[in-house]
Amino acid sequence: MVEVVRVSGQDIAYRRSVGDGVPVVFVHGNSSSSRTWRHLLDGPFGHSHRCLALDLPGHGASPAAAAGSGVYSLPGYAAVLAEFVKATDAANAVVVGWSLGGHIALEGASALPDAAGFVIFGTPPVSTVADMPEAFLPNPAVQLGFTADVDADAALAYATSFLAPGATLDTSELVDDILATDGTARSDFYASLGTMRVVDEVEVVGALTRPLAILHGDGEQLISLDYLRRIVAPTLWRGDIQIMAGVGHAPQEENPAELAALLDQFISDLPK
Repeated sequence: MVEVVRVSGQDIAYRRSVGDGVPVVFVHGNSSSSRTWRHLLDGPFGHSHRCLALDLPGHGASPAAAAGSGVYSLPGYAAVLAEFVKATDAANAVVVGWSLGGHIALEGASALPDAAGFVIFGTPPVSTVADMPEAFLPNPAVQLGFTADVDADAALAYATSFLAPGATLDTSELVDDILATDGTARSDFYASLGTMRVVDEVEVVGALTRPLAILHGDGEQLISLDYLRRIVAPTLWRGDIQIMAGVGHAPQEENPAELAALLDQFISDLPK
């Protein structure tokens, strides 16, 4: 079910599951929406846990951000996330971030002091934008995530890059989300990387005191596993990157059952 909460002066649409267990907040990626989490929210995982999946401003059913507001940036999105967990009484949630959503979670970690833990995937922690050529694989589709005007062909190319090579999964909903996203969210976000101060994500991960899981699909087309393995993360779950077989950048679409199982295991391992 889709609901709306007022956050920082604007409406934020979100979906919630029927479960009432450990709260889990899902943060989607660039040009996506809460729809991408539907398999988890509607399946056994969502029946066990209190899942909340927001639509970032300008994505899904959330209205576009006001021009010049600075919302389309890591600090802007992180502020929305922090206010969202307060407004939905989910301050103690496990925060799950995919791609851009993982960067938002790291940006906002200091403003989420009661979060039980963090799970990120498709998210290479970077110190500055200078790390991006090492953190991201040389895939031309990456640039589409920073481009305001994306046509149907470009949206299909972008959506296809989310999946493991040779995947046969229907990408029509991924494409619909990309085309429905406010194009300014992409272009303003790109511009913000050169103009706004953001946290050093490598430093955040290195100083994190709460459990952190980093997942990675072995068919990932956008993120470098070699780079991820160089990250120092003292609270890293199981002491290593968790590799998911047969999936790429979007395991919530490609193998939601395995992702749900990993999330269940992570939650079970949280300090009591």
